[in-house]
Amino acid sequence: MHDLTGFQRDLLYVIAGSDEPHGLAIKAELEEYYESEIHHGRLYPNLDTLVEKGLVEKGQADRRTNYYTITRRGRREIEARAEWQAQYVGSGGSDGGT
Repeated sequence: MHDLTGFQRDLLYVIAGSDEPHGLAIKAELEEYYESEIHHGRLYPNLDTLVEKGLVEKGQADRRTNYYTITRRGRREIEARAEWQAQYVGSGGSDGGT
């Protein structure tokens, strides 16, 4: 996951936390988080990158709508990232001693 952009990581987290979301649902979730509009020209190429890297699978709900699911590899990457991140920010509600 070290080679992903922050935006791509966020896409991966949204897909992992959803049940076969379609592109517009992912877009809406990220727009709420970022509090700004996500353009299709940014969203879909980054989703395609996650598919190419084997982190996400793309299926077809109908002729116009694709859905996305996280792969086992994608799930492992998220778990590895969480372990790495915990080394630096900890877990369990610690306030850093303040």
